[in-house]
Amino acid sequence: MADNHSANNGVDSSPVDILVSEVGPRDGLQSIIPIMPVAARKAWISAEAAAGVREIEVGSFVPAKILPQLEGTAEIVAHACSIPGLTVAVLVPNARGARDAIAAGAHKITIPLSVSETHSLRNLRRTHEQVLAEVAEIGAEIRALSPVKRPHFEGSLSTAFGCTLEGAIPDAQILRLAEALMERGCDEVGIADTTGYADPAAVKHLVRILRDTVGEAAVQGIHLHNTRGLGLANVLAALDAGLTTVDSSLGGLGGCPFAPGASGNIVTEDLAFMLEAMGLRTGIDLEKLFAVREILKQHLPGEPLYGFSPDAGLPLGFATADEKRKEAA
Repeated sequence: MADNHSANNGVDSSPVDILVSEVGPRDGLQSIIPIMPVAARKAWISAEAAAGVREIEVGSFVPAKILPQLEGTAEIVAHACSIPGLTVAVLVPNARGARDAIAAGAHKITIPLSVSETHSLRNLRRTHEQVLAEVAEIGAEIRALSPVKRPHFEGSLSTAFGCTLEGAIPDAQILRLAEALMERGCDEVGIADTTGYADPAAVKHLVRILRDTVGEAAVQGIHLHNTRGLGLANVLAALDAGLTTVDSSLGGLGGCPFAPGASGNIVTEDLAFMLEAMGLRTGIDLEKLFAVREILKQHLPGEPLYGFSPDAGLPLGFATADEKRKEAA
């Protein structure tokens, strides 16, 4: 059963089998040239939450001169935190960003650690040891907070399936870094296919060895790209391996600006449709989710939006996971 971390905002919500974590307002927007106004980003987040999305990565605490597309993240966090039942997630590059995220009231903080050191230097301008030192500082600051104010702290293993700059990364290096993240205060280790190199067998293998190393509870989520058309196949492999949280982006916006050719997040609409069709509860109203695309079309004119299910619509007689369970009862 997925944990949607909604205890942070004090609002109970019905359980889900798989938590769909929307990353478009961060990962999607940082990878495109147009800048979406703060008001439009707020409307996007509100509309997805109203459609039943339980967790949204709403931005990143990165200087605006580096990512002007994400300027105003603190204001976005404040707005998102006012939405009942929504877990508000953010990305931070360092301890300074984490302090800003904590002050803004974010429920979940993710710091990326590229298992490829070349990518780490390109993305964060830091070596592995420098990033781990930042993680330790963040972990100590979070532990100093009262339990009710502590955000969930995730260390994300970026380029986990290979790097466009280094190629394949040895398992031993990935496992060493995962252990180091947990030792320095992370609650969880995330897996990120930053470059779109993953395949289903590789997903199952990496989930298994990571869980064997840091524990099942510490490995629950995965961030996959559809760069080579394997996004949803890799999701199925992740579910088979026991993961319960999957990142995706509305309309498939995004990728990694520091990993050449790594375009294409999994499309939230297609992911949610697949899960519900399989009888797995997401808590998402698909028709309402499809309608959110209109906000992106209005404020990002000309930006391509991907996904098959919004164009095809729901099949005749389609039943959600909850409806199927009620019929079977």
